[in-house]
Amino acid sequence: MNPNYTKKTFVLEIIGILLGIIFLIPFYFVFINSVKGFSEILIDAAAWPKEFLFTNYVKVWDVINFPRAFWNSVIITVVSNIGLVVISSMAAWKMVRTPGKFSKILFVLFVSAMVIPFQTVMIPLMKLGGTLGITNSIPGLIIMYFGFGVPLSLFLYHGFVKTVPIEIEESAKMDGCSEFGVFWRIVFPLLKPITVTVIILNTLWIWNDFLLPLLVLQDAELRTIPLATSSFFAQYTKQWDMGLAALVLGITPIIIFFLFLQKHIIKGIASGSIK
Repeated sequence: MNPNYTKKTFVLEIIGILLGIIFLIPFYFVFINSVKGFSEILIDAAAWPKEFLFTNYVKVWDVINFPRAFWNSVIITVVSNIGLVVISSMAAWKMVRTPGKFSKILFVLFVSAMVIPFQTVMIPLMKLGGTLGITNSIPGLIIMYFGFGVPLSLFLYHGFVKTVPIEIEESAKMDGCSEFGVFWRIVFPLLKPITVTVIILNTLWIWNDFLLPLLVLQDAELRTIPLATSSFFAQYTKQWDMGLAALVLGITPIIIFFLFLQKHIIKGIASGSIK
């Protein structure tokens, strides 16, 4: 028996397992009810299905035009992530490498924007979007995600850039590399850990966001997965069997994405926000 394995370690493992089971319970309810009939869900939502009705997924696929909603979510998430990474990384690098009062004030303004509730700017944002003609369009929604996502992304990049030795950049400049080349060829590859973290956090946020797309996108063909799923829950009707099947289809890609990249989260956040 391992002498380092104490009773305290055993108790902590049991507590960890119990907490893990508790966190997995909602996934259990979502999945088993997504393969039940509506009447069976009303009778006992916690019971094991008498028959697995995977036809729920087939119906959902056609009813909400899932491929279209999935493609809309992918386009919005990918393009928003690309823009946020490019804008935030370059801005953070420039702020760090040009220290001064202006850079400090600008950084404080960006960080302060993180604590402003979305509800306080919701109505002015829609009025401005309507004036600029960017509502009810995917490009307009992406532009809004740039505005809301830059503060956190810039904050994480700002802390990480400080860990990059400036001597590397000076050596590259002495070898004739331009400032643009220094960033993209030297600095940006070194920002990989925090870049992965920024992509993961923004992907989880944008993919699952409901309120902003609800306000911006009115046409049915522009709906994202959360908006398409919400169509099963009206004021007087709740199609739990269809809605939960749509929910499973919607969260499966993001869960797979998260599981593949989760190891980078702690490393990136620790390096970016603490150092």
